[in-house]
Amino acid sequence: MSGKRPEIEPPYRDLEFMDSLPARPVRILTEYIDPLQRLRSENVGDTIVIFGSARIHSREQALARLKGLRNKGKTEASLRHREAVRDARAALGMSRYYEEARELSRRITSWSMSLGEQPKRFVVCSGGGPGIMEAANRGAADAGGKSIGLSIELPHEQRPNAYISPELNFMFHYFFMRKLWFAQMAKALIVFPGGFGTIDELGELLTLMQTGKLQQRVLILIYGRKFWDRVLNWKHMVRCGTITRREYALLQFADTVDEAFSRIRDGLEAHHMKPDRLV
Repeated sequence: MSGKRPEIEPPYRDLEFMDSLPARPVRILTEYIDPLQRLRSENVGDTIVIFGSARIHSREQALARLKGLRNKGKTEASLRHREAVRDARAALGMSRYYEEARELSRRITSWSMSLGEQPKRFVVCSGGGPGIMEAANRGAADAGGKSIGLSIELPHEQRPNAYISPELNFMFHYFFMRKLWFAQMAKALIVFPGGFGTIDELGELLTLMQTGKLQQRVLILIYGRKFWDRVLNWKHMVRCGTITRREYALLQFADTVDEAFSRIRDGLEAHHMKPDRLV
């Protein structure tokens, strides 16, 4: 029997196979190995994670939106338009958190850069998207430092923000692998006002600390107590016995950039000046 033998490719070059259910463990593994290699290459020692809503805009954006609606209102007075103006006013009020997240990130990055680069300490890390995430990366860029973005593929389009350091810009398919990298290197978590995603990420890290799966010294700072006390009644959970006073004490609170920066810097200086050298 004669004839040309068919070319056979190894499985890792077979895109259909790599996208298949049996290859899922391989895909998961790539979402661990690739960040590990790139973080090592950039000599990142540890991180400060900043969480918060993707829907909180800068003051400039919020103000432009409100002005546009007011101008439109000269010719339109419908119920829908009045509701849009009301929502725009609320967005302008919430924009303070974007500006404060940006300034806090700038201060943290400026301080961390003074500690040297062997390894780079306390690198700001966000979820890579818009809103508070963008503010975090933007503040680091304002200081002339690098920052990390851990973006996630979503059904609706959400591109990584423009302020992430290109070499530290990651895209994940699996939420649990993204969460692993949030927790793996974090020495502090700063939680700005947010929605379901922010609550989920905060709850995940608190549970890891509560159950001893994560070092207890990770500093958790809740920013914007007026917002968060209306969303989550922490002390009611203590009174009802669903969390202990010791577990409640895992949380710290701040309402200003000065207060937040002091708490973060003091906590890190007390417990984390020696790097773990995970990567």
